[in-house]
Amino acid sequence: MTKTLKIRVPHPSSTGVGKTIGAPYHRGPHRQVFVCGVDSRRSLVFAPGVGGVTSLTRLFTILVFLLAIPAVAQTDSSWVADQSTLTYHMSHPMHEVDGASHAGRGKGLCHAGQCDFLIAVPVKSFDSGDTNRDLHMIEATRGAEYPMIVVRAHFPQAETVQTWIHADLEVQFAGQTAHYAQVPFQRAAQGVEVHITGTIPLTCSDFKIDRPSFLTVPIKNEIPVRVDMLWHAQ
Repeated sequence: MTKTLKIRVPHPSSTGVGKTIGAPYHRGPHRQVFVCGVDSRRSLVFAPGVGGVTSLTRLFTILVFLLAIPAVAQTDSSWVADQSTLTYHMSHPMHEVDGASHAGRGKGLCHAGQCDFLIAVPVKSFDSGDTNRDLHMIEATRGAEYPMIVVRAHFPQAETVQTWIHADLEVQFAGQTAHYAQVPFQRAAQGVEVHITGTIPLTCSDFKIDRPSFLTVPIKNEIPVRVDMLWHAQ
């Protein structure tokens, strides 16, 4: 025997006025459960499905639990860099040069589902193994006037527990600012620390740097910077 279950609910467009919505159900061992939704007229509707009243209660419990997961998982957190190695690569037809700095410092804050990190490193701290070349690099990048390289990173907080972080970067260098979208960084947990590695695709033209020359031939425009850092949450 089939009957109609009618439920009176308040209509969203008026106060004290309701609509009666009907849906079939069956008595007996194979009762149907009604799943709540909203139709195109913004009215509350129930769709039949297999199960019973207990199943409907469980469904609502599961939905509430799933909706609560993001709020619980994404709590505010502060981060600080323990170690850093930033290495630029300069390419010339005659030779390849790497210059590294271990003087980088960094802090980060994750709040409301978003993370903002800042890394700062002195220009003069890069060592390529040749003092004259390093002094020339400082001169070419206007390091006396702009002594710091500052990198700001912005990315979703959910990626702090994933293998890859895709960050939007703002880099201040040589008196200029450049932006790089969705730069990938690999993340690996190491005990209480997190190891972050990746490459920032810097170019001389992005920062209006006159490319140094060797035997009248300038270096390549690309000067990628490899980032290798250890972080921990405070």
